[in-house]
Amino acid sequence: MQDVRDNEVAGVDLAGVDLDVLEEIQRRVLWLAVRIVDAANRERDTGDGVKVGGHQASSASLVTAMTALWFAHLNAEDRVSVKPHASPVFHAIKYLLGDLDRSYLTTLRARGGLQSYPSRTKDPDDVDFSTGSVGLGAAAPLFAAAVRRYVDAHWRDDSAAKARFVALLGDAELDEGNVWEAIADPATQGLGNVMWVVDFNRQSLDRVVPGVRIAQWRGQFEAAGWHVVEVKYGRRLREAPAAVRGWIDAMPNEHYQALFGLTGAKLRETFLDGAPAEVVAAVADVPDDEFAGLVQDLGGHDLVAMLEAYAQCDAVTDRPSVIFAYTVKGHGLPIAGNPRNHSALLTGEQVDALRGALRVPGDEWARFDPATPEGILCNQRRESLRRTPVPGALGVSVPAATGVRTSRPVSTQDAFGKILVDLSRAEEVAPYLVTTAPDVATSTNLAGFINRTGVFAPAEQRAWSVDPLLKWTEGPTGQHIELGISEMNLFLLLGQLGLAGDLHGQPLLPVGTVYDPFVCRGLDAFIYSVYSGARFVVAGTPSGVTLAPEGGAHQSTITASIGLELPNVTYVEPAYATALDWLLCDALGRIAAGPAETTTAVPAEDGAYYFRLTTRPLDQTPFEQARERLGDAVLRRQVLAGAYLLHRSEVDGPAVQLAASGAVLPEALAAARELEEEGIAAHVVDVTSPDRLYSAWQRTLRQGVRTATTPSEAGALRAAFPVRAPIVTVHDAASHALAWLGSAFGVPSVPLGVDQFGQSGTIAELYELHDLLPGSIVNAALAALALG
Repeated sequence: MQDVRDNEVAGVDLAGVDLDVLEEIQRRVLWLAVRIVDAANRERDTGDGVKVGGHQASSASLVTAMTALWFAHLNAEDRVSVKPHASPVFHAIKYLLGDLDRSYLTTLRARGGLQSYPSRTKDPDDVDFSTGSVGLGAAAPLFAAAVRRYVDAHWRDDSAAKARFVALLGDAELDEGNVWEAIADPATQGLGNVMWVVDFNRQSLDRVVPGVRIAQWRGQFEAAGWHVVEVKYGRRLREAPAAVRGWIDAMPNEHYQALFGLTGAKLRETFLDGAPAEVVAAVADVPDDEFAGLVQDLGGHDLVAMLEAYAQCDAVTDRPSVIFAYTVKGHGLPIAGNPRNHSALLTGEQVDALRGALRVPGDEWARFDPATPEGILCNQRRESLRRTPVPGALGVSVPAATGVRTSRPVSTQDAFGKILVDLSRAEEVAPYLVTTAPDVATSTNLAGFINRTGVFAPAEQRAWSVDPLLKWTEGPTGQHIELGISEMNLFLLLGQLGLAGDLHGQPLLPVGTVYDPFVCRGLDAFIYSVYSGARFVVAGTPSGVTLAPEGGAHQSTITASIGLELPNVTYVEPAYATALDWLLCDALGRIAAGPAETTTAVPAEDGAYYFRLTTRPLDQTPFEQARERLGDAVLRRQVLAGAYLLHRSEVDGPAVQLAASGAVLPEALAAARELEEEGIAAHVVDVTSPDRLYSAWQRTLRQGVRTATTPSEAGALRAAFPVRAPIVTVHDAASHALAWLGSAFGVPSVPLGVDQFGQSGTIAELYELHDLLPGSIVNAALAALALG
């Protein structure tokens, strides 16, 4: 037995590490990872003719790195992101550790089973970071570390348990631009507890990559202040003559990749093709049956080399680290290095041969016997990695409203800033509020909050100039995290702030702001964060063509549809300050209460809250009149449910309903007055949350579909719309976002909105261009009545 206790190998203290035990565990991990995919494809009848799929080769390349991590390196506080295609390896490891029931091993990509890629919310075992959207899973631990730094600075002392944040990523993920945005952001600098492990197998989905870009990537990481480690060779090649390594270094990538799958004399011939005499002499005494073990000895498949690299990264505590682990795709499998092995599946004969080569026991799915050295280590590691459950709720009460006061026309963006300032004075809630923005904090009205709470920095920063309007005080007690101009980073950070309870044991109340048109720029990260179960508030402001002089580049049209259609997101678009106050406090209250908290007003909601706001000041009188008519209790309930009757017409005549959302309410009210002058009863409904209203309608439809009964009318719709009459929808967004209201009532509907790119001009000019002026709304109402 090769026991290296009490020794140091390659500068790493391996006391207590039995390499033979780790090697045996590594073989079992490889077998289970391969067999999980194999069983899903060859033993499951899907009945639809579509293959299940999987990634046996892409899993195999990370078996060594992951075995070394989980069985010899990680602690309970550490958090790891696993590259999407290595999910079978992750599940195999969790199974051997006793954290996954055996019944799941044959359920890869099945309903209710193991997910195609690691998922925090859908997998049965404990996944730290969802992966699948390339590049985002790599960056998530970086922002999680930034959140941990924030949490430690505010609530913990030096005695608190430390955490490391690890990302396992494929080398092709470095082609994604969001990776470089993340490492360059000021908010992620100096995070010495971050380690990325790049599976440097030099293959993409379609081919062997012709050129190796290691020098370019090393330079980019080092320029961003990262510590870089290359793990190119295993122990045999490190001990081989320098000429052998030099020849491999000089060899084109395609040439080296071609060595895999070859054996014996053919392997030697291919390796030495074009080699200088000193290389031929250096390997002359290596037997043919040992030749593959030498020239294919890459560091990413050497347990000692990987443990050495992990230790080197731990020793560097002032900046993040990245390891380039040289591997071959499909290592240990007959498809190793094949250019088309990305989604290739082993045949039954190949699986049987692999079973024998890896010395798999009769029960091929068995864990290690607890009495064996391998079983003992698995149990020890399970205990070492056991985590203490954390509370899901924050345990504080967010006020139902701040009572924001407005004595003049005010925009929702302005009111948003005032409400946050008021919340920063709420003693119970204030410590947990944390805001962030991609260099737009002042222009989205976070200045008041920042003036009160300061900007977060790990150490006190000296202020060399004082702005009389914005006191940009930076230090460990600050509660605003400023980002560079990257909307991807905004949503990645918001996502990790929204998971602070799960990952760090300290729930927070995260609030972010972004220019609304640039929600689209960060959409991939937005989707990733809510898919992961993160809970936060984001305000997109200013929105729509109402930001008239800015022109089309800064005018958003489809963002309302994104909010409406994106799962795990509740989209709201209030027009009036008090409605915004109620909605924002309600959203923060739900986040504070923990996931799936139900109130009497609306059903349980998990996820994020997207507020679409405007810079257009609106007269608050119409809302106050509705408040006087309905009373606070009824009005608040309807505002939270998604809509309320802003103006009830008293005209005795044909009826039409004008449903509007956000900044265009004044035009809808003006149109109602014109219609009433013509003897038409025009009721105006303020749709505060198209999302909640649509969801209420869909719930009744689905209930009817599933029970084969006539769907009932959703209560939120019934309460806000006084009559069944033709509808005109008005929205500073794509017209289809509210067009469904006609179907909900089964009445004629004319949707008005913004269905073209905007341009510069005054609000009146652009509203005229997009048929949002009162006259156009009147004409639309007459058309709807004619259709009825």
